[in-house]
This record gives sequence, C-alpha cells and structure tokens, in this order.
Amino acid sequence: MRLSRYFLPVLKETPSEAQIVSHRYMLRAGMIKQASAGIYSWLPLGFKVLRKIENIIHEEQARAGHIPMLMPTIQSADLWRESGRYDAYGAEMLRITDRHDRDMLFTPTAEELITDIFRANVSSYRDLPLTMYQIQWKFRDEIRPRFGVMRGREFYMKDGYNFDLTKEDALHAYNRHLVSYLRTYERMGLQAIPMRADSGPIGGDDTHEFLVLAETGESEVFYDSEITELKFGDREIDYDSVEQCQAVLEEFTSRYARTDETHDEALFDQVPEERRRTARGIEVGQIFYFGTKYSEAMGATVSDKDGNQVPVHMGSHGIGVSRLLGAIIEASHDDRGIIWPEGVTPFHCGIVNLKTGDAEAEAACDKIHAALIALGLDPLYDDTNERAGAKFATMDLIGLPWRITVGPRGLKNGVVELTSRRTGESEELPPEAAVAKIAEIYGVA
Repeated sequence: MRLSRYFLPVLKETPSEAQIVSHRYMLRAGMIKQASAGIYSWLPLGFKVLRKIENIIHEEQARAGHIPMLMPTIQSADLWRESGRYDAYGAEMLRITDRHDRDMLFTPTAEELITDIFRANVSSYRDLPLTMYQIQWKFRDEIRPRFGVMRGREFYMKDGYNFDLTKEDALHAYNRHLVSYLRTYERMGLQAIPMRADSGPIGGDDTHEFLVLAETGESEVFYDSEITELKFGDREIDYDSVEQCQAVLEEFTSRYARTDETHDEALFDQVPEERRRTARGIEVGQIFYFGTKYSEAMGATVSDKDGNQVPVHMGSHGIGVSRLLGAIIEASHDDRGIIWPEGVTPFHCGIVNLKTGDAEAEAACDKIHAALIALGLDPLYDDTNERAGAKFATMDLIGLPWRITVGPRGLKNGVVELTSRRTGESEELPPEAAVAKIAEIYGVA
C-alpha cells in the first residue's frame, strides 16, 4: 500500500481527553475516532489490526474444535426474563422498546440466546459435547466510559458457549479453552496470566480471568513471579485429551495469581517473599463454568443414555477483541509510539523513500514494494513529499516492526537500511537481502 493512497489521519498533538498511552496513540495514529462517549469508528489502520486479532482467535478456536456462528446484536427481553437476569443485570444493559412495544435489549452477552438455540435443536446426549462461538459487537452502558477502547460502551468480543452432558465433560471444555487462550495470546505477543477471579453477573463457581500486566490496568493483581516465566511456546496439544489439557491448566494455575476481588492474603503469604508481586492488570478474557444455571432455568435438557431428561452443563468463554488492541499497546510502546508484535502488525514493514522525486530511489522503492507483495506480505510505502524526519516520526508512531529506508546515498553503495522498531538497531543490506530478511522473519521465505 502506498501511503499517498491510504487514509491515515495522524495527529501531531495528543487530544486532551486521552488519559492513557493506548488511547493517546490510537487517536494520534489515526486508528479510531470517537463518535460519542465510549463509541468509536474504526479507521483503516485500527480496523486492520482488529481483523488480525480476530483471525488469530478464529484460527485457535478452530484448532480447539469450536464452531463459529453469529447471533444478533438485539435480543428479546423475554429470554432474559426466563433466566432471571433481565432485572438483575443492572443499568449497564441498554433496554429498548420496538414500535410494537416489545421489550428488547442491546446484547451485553449471549448466554440466554445461545441456550434458546440449543434447546430448540439438540435433544440427545449423542450430539454432545458441543461448543459454539461468535465474534460480535456488544454494548454495555458504562456509567463512565473512559480510556478509549479499554472501557468503551460498544466493544467487539469473542463469546463462546459449551454444552456438555456432565460436570466432568464441562470442566474439560473449561480446560480446553484455557489452553486455546494461552496459545492465542502468545501469538499476539502478549503474556496473559490466568488468574482466579469473581464470576460477576455471568454466575458460576469456576472462573479465570486472563490479565496483561500494565501500569494502567483497572485491576490490582497479586501473583507469584514464577508464573511470568511460563511460556506455552510451540507445544502441540491434543484438545480431546483430558490429561493433556488438565496438565496445562495445572502448570499455569498452580502458582498464586489472583485479582483483588478474590485475593487471599493468607494464601499469598505462603508464596516465598522474594517471589510475591503486586501490580496492575488489564483483563483481556475470561472463562466460566456455571453448570446448569441457565439450562435448568430455560429447560435446555437432553436425554441421557438411560432415556432420562437431564439439564446440560454449560460454560462461557470471552475475549475482548477490541480491548486487546489497547492492551497490546499498553504492553508494547515507547515514547515515540506503538511497537506492534509481528503477529498483529497492520503492515509487515514500512518503506521510506528519503528523496521522493529521485528516479533511482523511486525505482528501488517500487521494486522492494513489489517484491514484498509478491511474497504475500503487506508493506506500507511512504511515497509522500514529507521531510525525512516527519516520515520517520509517522513510522515510529504507527509502530510497524520493521522499516526499510531507501536513499540516494545508500543506493550508490548498493544498500538500503533495515531497522527494527523494537530495538532501534539498523543494518545496511542490498535491497534483495533486506526483502529476504523480512520474508524470513514472517516465515514466507
């Protein structure tokens, strides 16, 4: 993509309403624009990252054997009255009435709707286990929306729901989700720590939140520092294996890690003092097992092997897709701008022409641009007439992991400059070698 043909409304000054790093940089980098309090338009650069994150989630859900679907953003209040949550949910639920005076609501979560779908179509234990999920817009009417996409009213979310015959089967689904989420977050360049948490209005006895450590986190967290040394890595897991999934859960949850809502000082004191840590964390996902809470209230039953009608055991599993952009920026930035991990970067690298109008420099940039595209990569070529300093500032602000700088002086020596955004280190390489190195980094060589 040529920058001269792209829509990238970067800002030199920080808007006064932006209080945290991610909000400041998302506004300045032209990723979002506020439409009203807590509601944003996603501009092209932000939308590209949103889609990158969404695709990773889809891929890891497919790996775990979960089935994608899509439910509406508007639900009937009648379903929520069945479960008993319509009045209990609180003022965060946006309640509306259609022209026929029917009570409706803008979806904050979809346990009732998915249970209604299940009970209308599944009647036998032979159809279990079943896990379905969607990635869809949600709305919660926050009393004080703030921090940009970190605490907005409208947000993009992955919500999944499992249906199982027994509690043991449902807990395996819980463990399977924990494994898939660990892999998902690592692919995004994040270390998201599973922490024992409170279930809130969703309900249930078992729940873990996944939190990214950051100074601007909304939750105070307490943890054993050993947990930050754990990596999921490239290990292969058989998601049907109860033993393997249970082993991963025990590995990543056996050390103390809790939010302030469930913190137990006596248990925390059992952690060796040199490993006790207190910090702030950003919630980016949560998994729940809530048993038969919804299935009993809404009549979601199946016949078991003996022909008895039994309520199914359920759980739900969420990832804040839009919130993840803010979390990644909070965890990966410097005073010049964003530093995107390779897995979610909007463009794989930037190309900066130091002398627009110079025939040799333009030819070299065009060739590099075309070569990267031919490899299936997506570069951003700054072909504008801006000064070199302004071009570098824009590239640093939007945070592309790699930059290829092309200028007449280097070309006389047959080289271009390849720079890492994360380390700031540069090396001079022939143009073909720079392209080859970018291809190697992204695994397309």
